[in-house]
Amino acid sequence: MTTMALPVPARLWPWSLFAALIAMAGLPIYIHAPKFYVDDYGVSLAALGGVLALLRLFDVVQDPVLGWLAEVGRARRGFWVAVAAAVMALAMLGLFAVVPPVAPLLWFALTLACLFTAFSFLTIVFYAEGVGRALRLGEDGHVRLAGWREAGSLVGVCIAAVAPVALGAVMDRPFAGFAAGFAVLALVAVWAMRAEWSGTGADVANPFALFRPVLRDALARRLLLLALVNAAPVAVTSTLFLFFVESRLGAGGSAGGFLLLFFLAAAVSTPLWSRMAAAYGAKRALLAGMVLAIAAFLWAAGLGTGDTLAFGVICVASGAALGADMVLLPALFARRLGELGTGESAAFGLWSFVSKLSLALAAAVLLPALQAAGFVSGGENTEGALWALTVAYALVPCALKCLAIGLLAVTQVSEV
Repeated sequence: MTTMALPVPARLWPWSLFAALIAMAGLPIYIHAPKFYVDDYGVSLAALGGVLALLRLFDVVQDPVLGWLAEVGRARRGFWVAVAAAVMALAMLGLFAVVPPVAPLLWFALTLACLFTAFSFLTIVFYAEGVGRALRLGEDGHVRLAGWREAGSLVGVCIAAVAPVALGAVMDRPFAGFAAGFAVLALVAVWAMRAEWSGTGADVANPFALFRPVLRDALARRLLLLALVNAAPVAVTSTLFLFFVESRLGAGGSAGGFLLLFFLAAAVSTPLWSRMAAAYGAKRALLAGMVLAIAAFLWAAGLGTGDTLAFGVICVASGAALGADMVLLPALFARRLGELGTGESAAFGLWSFVSKLSLALAAAVLLPALQAAGFVSGGENTEGALWALTVAYALVPCALKCLAIGLLAVTQVSEV
């Protein structure tokens, strides 16, 4: 008796589900949690900002270590994924559903540290596992898998953005309900992915040896540099988004809607970029996405108070450009790792490191620069201060994106 094999796309839905789980843990870290602890427990915004800065630094530094741990624990990867998902779910429940048993600021730091670590470990393992899975899908496997994975990720971000607000209409503790739903999703996603984890453990006495293959390879190093440069524009706009909407557009109350529009556009665009990559090559498709991002940045530079409709269109365009970045650049890197044939987890630890480094650098450089220019958040600003905000939000990303285009143009990559 023969068993008919399922079509390949039907077997990729667990990757979308698991990607959504990971993505839902990202948005609350930077948006929901600080406001929740200010409103419910009276923690000062300055104290929360300091804790978040320290945790972000810790998160950046630990990624290479987590990549090494993911590689040496590969033989029991499914078990460690389940442990990390349980830690992430419990940390989310502790953060939002449990009244702090200690000082709220300390509880905030402890639960977020656990959430950061589990989130980073799962991200690294998930992307590393995708290298082998894509190879088994065939010639265009990296782009196909990336399309399913990043679409799920962006849908997860959208759900995380609106769920607490939607739950607030039907329950007294919407964030507790969100955390409970997240825990249930963690169980379902881990179960759905249970057959996808594979490989044997790495027997390496020197942990740094796992990073040598990717660091010695000229193309892998170039792609890591490209990831750093290409992530910088998104890091800049993410850091300054709320300031720009509130102070330049005068539409602070619409910030949530603009964010949702941005991520929805990114989610919808991912299958289109995958098809374009299949037809014209991943490099050409990625270059097209970068050009679209520059057009959006240049348009944003000309906006003023009340230009909300135009900014909505910009959110759609820049969101679509983000979809290209999320699908195609990791696919190019994964393809190169597949060609090297070793150290995928350690390599994606470095990939995660350089991506988060952009966020840290953007916050460290731009916010003090804006303050030096006389910009005041939520207050009256001179035209000079508002122009400084516009330059930082729109023109600096445009210049960085041009640099990324130049770097990609001179990089010879294997098409996927």
